[in-house]
Amino acid sequence: MVCANRAVRLRPQDPTNHILHAKCLFFSGAIVEARAAAETAASRLAASKPRPADLDALAAVFGLLGQHARAETFAQKAVAAEPNIPQYLFNLAATDRMLGALGVAEAHCDAAIALQPSYCLAHYLRADLRTQTRERNHIPDMQDVIRNGSLAPSDKVLMHFALAKEYEDVEEHAHAFDHVATGCALHRNSVQYDPHGENAEIDHIIRTQTRDWLAPLPTASSATAPIFVIGLPRTGTTLVERIIGSHSFVMSAGETGTFGNELRRALQGADAKQFAVLGRRYLDSIAAFGVPRERRFIDKTLKNYLFCGFIHAVFPRAKIILVRRHPLDAGWAMYKAHFRGQFSFSYDLTELADYLLAFRRLAAHWKATLPAHAFMEIAYEDIVRDQVNASRRLIEFVDLPWQEGVLRFHESKAPSATASAVQIRRPVYATSVGKWRHYAEALEPLRVRLATQVPLSELAS
Repeated sequence: MVCANRAVRLRPQDPTNHILHAKCLFFSGAIVEARAAAETAASRLAASKPRPADLDALAAVFGLLGQHARAETFAQKAVAAEPNIPQYLFNLAATDRMLGALGVAEAHCDAAIALQPSYCLAHYLRADLRTQTRERNHIPDMQDVIRNGSLAPSDKVLMHFALAKEYEDVEEHAHAFDHVATGCALHRNSVQYDPHGENAEIDHIIRTQTRDWLAPLPTASSATAPIFVIGLPRTGTTLVERIIGSHSFVMSAGETGTFGNELRRALQGADAKQFAVLGRRYLDSIAAFGVPRERRFIDKTLKNYLFCGFIHAVFPRAKIILVRRHPLDAGWAMYKAHFRGQFSFSYDLTELADYLLAFRRLAAHWKATLPAHAFMEIAYEDIVRDQVNASRRLIEFVDLPWQEGVLRFHESKAPSATASAVQIRRPVYATSVGKWRHYAEALEPLRVRLATQVPLSELAS
């Protein structure tokens, strides 16, 4: 950050410096300032002959800020200026995916791979863009990349997860699991992760953030009623977000990470005033993500499940919706997903089981601690089983009038930057329910560990 600030001061007309500044600000949690720096960079580019690398980099920054239409514009300009750069094609494809232009995204991935056959990120993205078939898939191409390429460990991980996804699509489940297990083992060996520390954090929250703890906390805003959709990844949170977000009164801010950032900043302050401004700073950051201040909005940052007590204190009218899923389906869905730097508990079946159990304890704690008007649990399977009634429950809980349009969430043109950005372009489907049964024998270590605290009837259902 120090270097970025100095670069902007020394050469304020250079858009590259403002792009770097915006990126540093974003990752430091200063969202309002990052948006301003990105806008400055855009104006500098407009006043000069832009370098393709700057166009591509600014597209990435606007993507981080949830401005996906702006990101697409700059990514398209980068590709138009330098059409044979695989990175530019991939970044445009990633933006197309978020905007729902899945066929266009696949074409751009194809072009990037044609230029660089071992471009593993493009293979990984392309595998996710549609359901592969026996007649039309990329399995032979990806096998060739693994056999022929001298791949970095991170690229091997990408290829194993991509192959696993395509093998599962074509119902070759043994091959799918083998590639998932290999990819998980490679990734787990490459990261430092303390499962005991992370689970202990959850148990500390359960012990300390009680009703008595909650009562005296300062209130930042009694008027604002944001909607927080929380839960573990791959458990149906994006489906819930899209259902509610398809209501004409609501807009989704996406997975912002903003509340946690502002909470950490507030707790580092020397006096209570720092905490008192948390709500205002949070709302300022949400506005920087492009949400008009007068709109109801959804924040779908998954790990806000750690902050439910603070969320309720800061926004007493906030609605918190926790999405849960069958433990074994949830476990398989997370184990086969590559989160690339997040959710490190999901790459080992024992560590995954322990975190699932810790999360289960935390969910029960929030249900017992928070008032019923503020906290709701909903099961992914209930939405699949009865979409209409589940949707009515959700809309009623967030105090909105019923609109039939929420049942057609898959028609929404709103962007999605989540891992489920492809799936939510389809109507509700049931094929993911019970998918763990294809891997029951291989997932036995997960089931056995879960059975120490989860009733067998629940695991078998």
